[in-house]
Amino acid sequence: LHWSKRRHARQQTEPRGDSTHAMKIVPAHIDDEIRRLEQLADLMDSRFVLPGTDIRFGLDSLVGLIPGIGDLASGMVSVYLMNRARALGVPKTLIWRMAANIGVDFVGGAVPLIGDVFDVAFKSNRRNIALLKRHFERHGHRYAARPGEAVIVEHEPLRKAG
Repeated sequence: LHWSKRRHARQQTEPRGDSTHAMKIVPAHIDDEIRRLEQLADLMDSRFVLPGTDIRFGLDSLVGLIPGIGDLASGMVSVYLMNRARALGVPKTLIWRMAANIGVDFVGGAVPLIGDVFDVAFKSNRRNIALLKRHFERHGHRYAARPGEAVIVEHEPLRKAG
């Protein structure tokens, strides 16, 4: 094996010292975990509708109205979502993209008055769930039709016609 492949193989088999990597979720439960995270993201970013409009908002926008504490509390929920994604085993580059979304939401939401409008428009939790789902779709994960139902996708090798 090339030295970089050996290093990669070693990293996959060696347990990490921190406790968050010990909580990796087995693939059969990825659907359920993503659904739970999606429900939380929906609650935080788009659960409610402004009457007479198509404008959706969530607890992030409402809690963000509380000066100082509101954006911090919303940010903690966003960091929880990001840590659950990390426990699912997504790559660090995806975690950094999620952290950037959280940072933009936190900084933008902290601006008095304008930040409240920003919180309605910029939905970092929904964006992060979309990143998470796209990652698993790109790696061959198919979502189950119902919660708890496993989906197995088998690939057969292509055969030449004729």
